[in-house]
Amino acid sequence: MNPRWVLHLILAAVLFSQVRTQFRHGDVIVRGGWLFDSVRDRVRRNSGIVVRNGEFVEVDALLAGRDLGPARTIELSDDEYVLPGLIDLHAHYAVDLFGEGRVDEYTVNPLLFLANGVTSTFPAGEVDPGGMMETRKKIDRGQQIGPRIFNSGPYFGSARPGWDHAVMTPEAVRADVQTWAALGVKGLKAKGIRREQLEALIDEGHRHSLTVTGHFDSGYRNTVNPRDAIGMGIDRVEHFMGGDAITADKPAYSSLEHLDPKSPQAAAIFKTYIAQRVYFDATLSTYGTFSDRQPAKLYEYWINEMDFLTPFARTVVQSRMPRSSDAQFGRLLKAKLKEVKAFYDAGGGGFITLGTDQPSWGEYWSGFMSHRELHALVLAGIPPAAALKIGTINGARALNIGAKLGTIERGRWADLFVVRGNPLEDILRTRNVRMVMKAGQVYDPALLLASARGRLGPAGPEVAPWWKGNSRFKKAP
Repeated sequence: MNPRWVLHLILAAVLFSQVRTQFRHGDVIVRGGWLFDSVRDRVRRNSGIVVRNGEFVEVDALLAGRDLGPARTIELSDDEYVLPGLIDLHAHYAVDLFGEGRVDEYTVNPLLFLANGVTSTFPAGEVDPGGMMETRKKIDRGQQIGPRIFNSGPYFGSARPGWDHAVMTPEAVRADVQTWAALGVKGLKAKGIRREQLEALIDEGHRHSLTVTGHFDSGYRNTVNPRDAIGMGIDRVEHFMGGDAITADKPAYSSLEHLDPKSPQAAAIFKTYIAQRVYFDATLSTYGTFSDRQPAKLYEYWINEMDFLTPFARTVVQSRMPRSSDAQFGRLLKAKLKEVKAFYDAGGGGFITLGTDQPSWGEYWSGFMSHRELHALVLAGIPPAAALKIGTINGARALNIGAKLGTIERGRWADLFVVRGNPLEDILRTRNVRMVMKAGQVYDPALLLASARGRLGPAGPEVAPWWKGNSRFKKAP
């Protein structure tokens, strides 16, 4: 081919790639600072991000000489970094302030998630699936502020109150999946499920294009080992990787604390996850909240999270402190840090996701725990850039929405957050959230947090029964 024609083709491709939007009212331009590329694991100068109708329409925009007038322009400083919105795949909205049962709190928790840059959540088993569904609809309609909620519906298994193994035949499980799929759930969660029920759950879930995740055990006393769930076609596994690395002669907890991540059995299960493209939600940081809160840096407050409780609720929570420490959970955290690093080193980095698993008793909230989970991944030995990828694009792909979320690229939904300081140098800098955008809407995290302070929990003893899970109280006070 004529070299001149080659040059013309190259120039045409470059010009075509530079989409030049004619700005109009409602557009948002974010320029300055640095942009984290969650595909290539690096940061680069942010020349401009253009958002319209909730989507990124230009990234790395060339803005010189263009009339920006109609658009809203947000100028970032040189020490501010733009990151894709975080995706929490084990985002409990549940609280248990009285120690008498969980309830889903969906008024303040959504504010706390969003203020921390968590723009997408999968609750991973809902206490009140009807209430969570209504909350999702209100957020989607713009009637309430909060992150995207990819509803999970109720637990499938004995973790669901009233679940009867004798009644929940495979046919009944299929019918239940059909009901929740029609109601609009985006994924399914198994916990305390039997093999024949799980097979039906996965098959019927996939018929409705729903991903399925599960909390399994070792195979002890007829529980399901994650390896067997993978054989059935499950999409994601939580907490325990399974296989012969945890043995069926004892519960998973007891096996895991003695796990040798360098053993042939561990290598075999790592290979299985990678070969079958199954995602693993490690939920590292929650274990320390049940034990000795070590390492201390991981569990420190950078904002006093108890300030979000009502004065009455704070008195209740403080009356139950200090909580008892479970030494086994401390050992589990150490074992899981080694396990997730070994999986990463074995080539599993693309199949690790971020999940907080923090059904709160009033000291820590799930929204803040996402930053602790990123920190825990780095403490395990995973590079900060890879940890950020775990918290963004991996989660999107695990939900089968990688074409729309998880990266800041043209055509994706406009979810991002801005932090002060380079998180690739220090992952703790993700805690310094300066701005949040979800679906193109810009939020000030300081204002979100201010609006949430003093509101979580009962205002007084007269409404305490609802917060204790009392079924006579059908609606949140």
